[in-house]
Amino acid sequence: MSANRQRTLGGGGQHVLDYLKRMQAENPAFFYAVQGDSDHSAGNIFWADAASRMNYSYFGDTVTFNTTYRTGGYRVPFASFTGVNHHGQPVLFGCALILNESESTFTWLFQTWLQAMSGCRPISITTDPDQVIQVAVTQVLPETRHRFCKWGIFRETQEKLADIYQSHPTFETEFKKCINESETIDEFESSWESLLGRYYVMNNEWLQSMYSARQQWVPVYMRDTFFGEISVTDKSGGNLFFDGHLTAMTTIQMLIKQYEKAVASWHDKELKADYDTTNTTPVLKTPSPMEKQAGNLYTRRIFMKFQEELVETLANPATKVDDSGTITTYRVAKFGQDHKARTVSFNSFEMKASCSCQMFEYSGIICRHVLAVFRAKNVLTLPSQYVLKRWTRNAKTGAAVDERASDLPNNTQESLNVRYNNLRQEAIKYVEEGAKSIHIYNVAMDALRDASNKLAAAKNQSSGPTHGSTLSNGASQELHSAEGTQTQTYQSADMKEKKIQEMTSELENINHRSEVYRSNLLAVLKDIEEQKLKLSVKTHTDAAGHTELSRVYKPPFKNF
Repeated sequence: MSANRQRTLGGGGQHVLDYLKRMQAENPAFFYAVQGDSDHSAGNIFWADAASRMNYSYFGDTVTFNTTYRTGGYRVPFASFTGVNHHGQPVLFGCALILNESESTFTWLFQTWLQAMSGCRPISITTDPDQVIQVAVTQVLPETRHRFCKWGIFRETQEKLADIYQSHPTFETEFKKCINESETIDEFESSWESLLGRYYVMNNEWLQSMYSARQQWVPVYMRDTFFGEISVTDKSGGNLFFDGHLTAMTTIQMLIKQYEKAVASWHDKELKADYDTTNTTPVLKTPSPMEKQAGNLYTRRIFMKFQEELVETLANPATKVDDSGTITTYRVAKFGQDHKARTVSFNSFEMKASCSCQMFEYSGIICRHVLAVFRAKNVLTLPSQYVLKRWTRNAKTGAAVDERASDLPNNTQESLNVRYNNLRQEAIKYVEEGAKSIHIYNVAMDALRDASNKLAAAKNQSSGPTHGSTLSNGASQELHSAEGTQTQTYQSADMKEKKIQEMTSELENINHRSEVYRSNLLAVLKDIEEQKLKLSVKTHTDAAGHTELSRVYKPPFKNF
């Protein structure tokens, strides 16, 4: 596909921009930016609502940038930034309309997205295997591990090797097995060489190019980095968030409605998963205190994955092979599968273990091999370093500003943007916590008043102009990268005082919205309980004396 293909939005483009402006007016934390000409007819657009920005502060360690629109003749050039939440569900980090597929476009898009996310860079990012996107990621996220979506590669391989797929129906199955089931690099290399030899495709240019790039898409080469995958069937890079909502037939006029439906749908699913985790008791399969501990810590889906690993320790005994003081090495293998043995190093002093399978590094969930060693060493509870908060039921509580954002950029403008966004996100979280009960609300209000007094005192004590006083806020204005970032300068004390008043007003508005949200949420939970109590069992007795039971239950979850 040409990297410079130009698209237009037509009349629907103004509809999208009007929607973004309206959403921003309703919530200043709504961020959007436009790159392009003055009338926006051919400008690239990015936006992220307040929930997306907040979710990124909790789950922004791994990101997928999806450009499915570039395949299948999609009418709308819609792209998305997504991640995975504490339930293993897809979560949104922002959306874009890409009208000009150039290197400068993707560079602008990643820079703008990063600005909206307070400058916090992810550990890993997954994209389609595209050279233009790869260059942009390298420029904007040089320290982030970049992975190509293997499902995109599978799709392209099917297109490039259509003749082989047709003449050898078993090739696709064996190809995917080689990629997905190889447990070590040596196993993959051997399997790959054998596969190419069996089907006489050793000299195929496409397969050679894919082999050269294997360290960016074959899972066994990526397992030392966190990607948040908890199942081998996870379709990394798949557009799961918008599945069933945006299709090749979706028009620009339909986009916003379908976008909102997808957001509302996943919001409801997360609420239901939260409720299930909080109000149901996990079924334990062992007498292990560690399993009970995990049941109280993890969300339900993550606990089930941990439980699966724990139960497997019964069939994967750990055998000590070396003991050199504080470091003990174990060999862990399933009965009858010694050829698939894993090596675990255990530091008894630090209570740390590392496994050759690298499951914890890759998914954030401890593997059966390390758990087998813990069992052999009589370690009864999970050490804290093996419980990632992002997988727990409390993943979205407490401060979530990434420590990576503590080192503010040297660039004055970027530094101010990061400070502004961090303060806003912290304020929103503070308000959400403060609205949970009357007691916490009173404590929060007292703290806010105290903070306001300290802020006024600090402002009065400051002398001379404030360094870095320009503000570029994508959440309160359009950004036109082609024309240069528009900024607003606060030079006088009166203007600074006005800005403080505006921020105070914004906090009050957020507090009001949080109270409404809390009331709605409580109403939903109350509705759930009432529905359960009203669950009726109707008994109908026929002439023969037989009894028929029928249950009527309607899920109470709805948008609010």
